[in-house]
Amino acid sequence: MSVPEELEGERLDRCISRIQAGWSRSQVRRWIDAGRVTRNDQSARPADRVQAGDFIQVDVPDVVPAGLRPQSIPLSVIYEDAHLLVVNKQAGLVIHPAAGNPQGTLVNALLHYCSDLSGIGGVERPGIVHRLDRDTTGAIVVAKTDSAHLGLSLAFSRREVSKTYLAVCYGAIAETDLVIDAAVGRHAVDRKRMTVRDDGRTARTLVHVEERLVSTTLVSCRLITGRTHQIRVHLSHRGHAIVGDPIYSGRQWRSIADSSLQKLCRDFPRQALHAFRLEFTHPVTGARVQAEAPPPADLQDLVNQLRSSHA
Repeated sequence: MSVPEELEGERLDRCISRIQAGWSRSQVRRWIDAGRVTRNDQSARPADRVQAGDFIQVDVPDVVPAGLRPQSIPLSVIYEDAHLLVVNKQAGLVIHPAAGNPQGTLVNALLHYCSDLSGIGGVERPGIVHRLDRDTTGAIVVAKTDSAHLGLSLAFSRREVSKTYLAVCYGAIAETDLVIDAAVGRHAVDRKRMTVRDDGRTARTLVHVEERLVSTTLVSCRLITGRTHQIRVHLSHRGHAIVGDPIYSGRQWRSIADSSLQKLCRDFPRQALHAFRLEFTHPVTGARVQAEAPPPADLQDLVNQLRSSHA
């Protein structure tokens, strides 16, 4: 793999894990320490700073069977070929097994759906190239082959994958289009939260108003960067937190005058955020792929009720 310009100056272990989204940084460090990674044909250390154009070679160890159990969990597949598939993920579905979620995940469902998933992401995350929060619904692409996994990971690291989300947020956004440029980093006190901070990582979100509803706005958001919780943090930072967001919305439902709509938004069980569209160049065939995930019923119902009240 070759280091893209935007990763120049990164640590070697971080650079590799960003190019190959399925490889954790700790996993990469173990491979480097074991001598399985070279940089420009030379031995390397995890903390080495990379330069654009550096050639990195990784001797990936054979995948060890993880003992993950395939589970018959319903999946809505919106695109599939021999190399990859795109799933319209439902709310509440965790992407991969972790502490507290050893099963019942998207990975378990995928292993039941197709047994030949790419193993290059590691034994606990076969086929996974990128992620969605547990309660964010919508389109997620999964690699079925190692060649697709490598190509997709590189496309994500180079920001060549277009990701468009739909969200219902509080308040009336005056502009039709706005650009939110605000660096995002880990919250200084609550490590489970992200926040806008000067020393954070560059983050950019393009927001377009689709429809103004009662004390809320339906927006589409296109990610230019892909930071953790980026859309949720950016909209909250601008005073338009997403309806139902348990971390960033606080009690903004109180800003709605109509008591029934207050209750509707207060009781919405998750962040009203949906990954609507993925567009990318197929990593194997070179064809342009556009996959759209229809919004789930709960989000459609929320918009319809806010819309009908606005009429």
